Amino acid sequence: MTVSLRLHLVTLGVEDIERAARFYETLGMKRRVRNANGVAFFDAGGTIVSLYGRDDLARDAGLDSTAAGSGSLTLAFNVDSESAVDEALDAAAKAGGKILKPGYRVFWGGYIGYFADPDGHVWEVAHNPQFPFDEHGRLALPE
Repeated sequence: MTVSLRLHLVTLGVEDIERAARFYETLGMKRRVRNANGVAFFDAGGTIVSLYGRDDLARDAGLDSTAAGSGSLTLAFNVDSESAVDEALDAAAKAGGKILKPGYRVFWGGYIGYFADPDGHVWEVAHNPQFPFDEHGRLALPE
């Protein structure tokens, strides 16, 4: 498999998810998956913006949340299987990235891992069986 890096989801680490969600809703973004706990998802016209607790995001990626900017922003892309997560992480490492956290199963039923690019930008690679791809390779959020 050749990894074709695509941006599907931008996760913003925030202090207060509901306050941040109100801000983005006020700016006209449509919130989706309202029953998700501890995270808010928004349709951003082909890309998804999610809001997640800053400390939780840093912890998930294996970063120190006290470091300036650590875990405040994660770029993410989804793949169609758990093995594709591992393959993408391996490809990132071979390209000069640093594996922050190898692939692992998460409580919501997916499989994720984290890497940093050579400049330290954090990427999440995720297989989320609850967010299928459409015919154009974009994530399809359920209502």
